[in-house]
Amino acid sequence: MLKTTRRAVLGAISAAALAFATGPTAAAPKDAAQTDRWQIPVHTKKLANGLTVVISPDASSPTVGISVVYKVGMRLEPKNRTGFAHLFEHLMFQGTPKAPKGVFDQVITSGGGNNNGSTRPDFTNYIETAPSSALETMLWLEADRMTTLDFNPTTLKNQQDVVKEEIRVNVQNQPYGGFMWLDISALAFDKWENAHDGYGSFVDLENANLDDVRAFHRDFYGPNNAVLSIAGDVTPAQGFALAEKYFGKIAARPTPKPTDFSEGLNTKERRLTQPDKLAQVPAIAAAWKLPDRASKDQAPFAVLGQLLAGGDASRLYQGLVKGRELALNVNSLYGLTSIWEYDGPSLFTVFALYKPTTNADALLAGIDEEVARIVKDGVDDATLKNLKTALLADWYNNLEMFLLRADRLAKLQALWGDAGVVNKVPGWIEGVTSADVQRVAATYLTKANRSVIDRKPAAMLAAPAAAASAASAPAPTKPASQP
Repeated sequence: MLKTTRRAVLGAISAAALAFATGPTAAAPKDAAQTDRWQIPVHTKKLANGLTVVISPDASSPTVGISVVYKVGMRLEPKNRTGFAHLFEHLMFQGTPKAPKGVFDQVITSGGGNNNGSTRPDFTNYIETAPSSALETMLWLEADRMTTLDFNPTTLKNQQDVVKEEIRVNVQNQPYGGFMWLDISALAFDKWENAHDGYGSFVDLENANLDDVRAFHRDFYGPNNAVLSIAGDVTPAQGFALAEKYFGKIAARPTPKPTDFSEGLNTKERRLTQPDKLAQVPAIAAAWKLPDRASKDQAPFAVLGQLLAGGDASRLYQGLVKGRELALNVNSLYGLTSIWEYDGPSLFTVFALYKPTTNADALLAGIDEEVARIVKDGVDDATLKNLKTALLADWYNNLEMFLLRADRLAKLQALWGDAGVVNKVPGWIEGVTSADVQRVAATYLTKANRSVIDRKPAAMLAAPAAAASAASAPAPTKPASQP
């Protein structure tokens, strides 16, 4: 029954997209009517040791997805240890005294499953998917590495080298590197927790030691700082019983006092020009601080982001790439996550390559014109419905796969304190009005709240510098005439 309902919902959304239509609207944050709404089953229980368990049963496939989210990320790593949260994520895959690395990998992959993990500003997640017959084994493995890790100099050195190589490949040896998410954060934010390089400096990564590793695991990897989510072929009773069996005896651990990393909107534009020795054309990253999580402005901003930079039909693509022909492309980012998965200051960033025949000021002026048009005129009904349909389709599509559903539920529980938000977001989206979109555009997409990096090929910056140097040099003196 659940499978049939889900397909019917997604089919209705696809049909609505073709007809530029969507379901009825209601004022956010109240849920809209349940027409064409897929209600995700969510069952939650907190164990005595503080571990929160979320179960989403779905018997349409004999498989399960598992996510364990720890409420620690780049924001909470120690100072002078930039990149440590990411390094620790790698160390979590190095095995334990009971299950060395080879055993862990074999158990997951031998049954046709796979596993992964990621580090973000507000959380670190570990995910697996496999046939439901492997559920107990996967839970045992996750509980085992929550209990302890195989701390030793060899694995630490190995993963320090792996992370450094990842930085070389993804940042140092790539055109534009991570300037649209690493460097722009350093420019836009004031507090170290929000602004520092979450990938880490090589010096900080090399200085990490086993005492740091032990302390991080002790402080942040206890059951009371985690959420376990299981989606797929499991009943709530089975899931809660297995969680109790494998995690229930792990003792809760004190967590460090929460850090205040809140920041208000910026009050003056911030600009920076950077050289790039690998880039062939210039690019900009323009970022604005986002509304707080759970703010009444969050859902309207999701619609606004879709309107501005959500694909080839967006205002910025049509205005800057197709219309004025200033930019070569337009992309957008919500920090390192999504519009729904942050729990501290975050950014909406527009990243665009632009033609060498123009400049960053012209591109920014074009963005400002599109924003001003939205503030003045709002969004017509047909366009607004189409934007909502696209957001809803994306929301539901990302819940189809059990692995992604388990992970989203775990993140929502960790960040919002309520996995049930998964069934509230569609209503919030549907409730957004044109006036809401106008309000958030006028409030957040201001020049004062904007930070901009103009990233230019090194040769473009070198040529004007050489010309200026030549112009300022004293004229050569003529040699004295000979008698």
